Amino acid sequence: MRHGVVAAFVLAIIGAAGPALAHPHVWITAKAEIAYGQDGRVTGVRHAWTFDEAYSAFVTQGLDKNGDGKLTPDELAELAKVNTESLAEFDYFTLLKSGGAKQDFAEPREPAMAFADGKATLTFLLPLKAPARARTVSLEVYDPTFFVSFAIADGEDAVRLANAPRGCAMTITRPKPVDLAQQKNLSESFFEALTATSDFGAQFANRAIVACP
Repeated sequence: MRHGVVAAFVLAIIGAAGPALAHPHVWITAKAEIAYGQDGRVTGVRHAWTFDEAYSAFVTQGLDKNGDGKLTPDELAELAKVNTESLAEFDYFTLLKSGGAKQDFAEPREPAMAFADGKATLTFLLPLKAPARARTVSLEVYDPTFFVSFAIADGEDAVRLANAPRGCAMTITRPKPVDLAQQKNLSESFFEALTATSDFGAQFANRAIVACP
């Protein structure tokens, strides 16, 4: 129906919501950790994405295998794996630049999912193919097609630095609220034509910029 990400991420939502529902279809509250090695180079990004209640309820239907009314990480392990693998086409909705140069990611590691307070949270480690060294590193998280809406969590721990060199400082920029009037003027066919290389969703990007001595 759409790209590879749809199969695991949003195919069910499309079918349930119907074509009249305006974008986005899925909402994610995101946290991130930028990881550094002992040599001061960036080694990867660890994500934690909490899905909205509607998507969480739909995607976890039938996964309570022992019928105890609780969803455990073991019961959600396969869903976490499939969800994470399906993001490759979209570069995991993650853009990391070191010194202004886009960095390439290796295959994700440690996919896991937990369920609490009616919401599912997906976590995974996204390593770089090669560690990156630069005084300035930028991280952006967004869906280029705006099918999934990302919002960086509130609070100072929304984006963290792990083992960063002493003296590094970070600023976080959150996108402006969605212009509902603009959204109404855009047809579903417009969104369906967007691809992983589109730049429409960039205007809704969440950004963290790290400057080190």
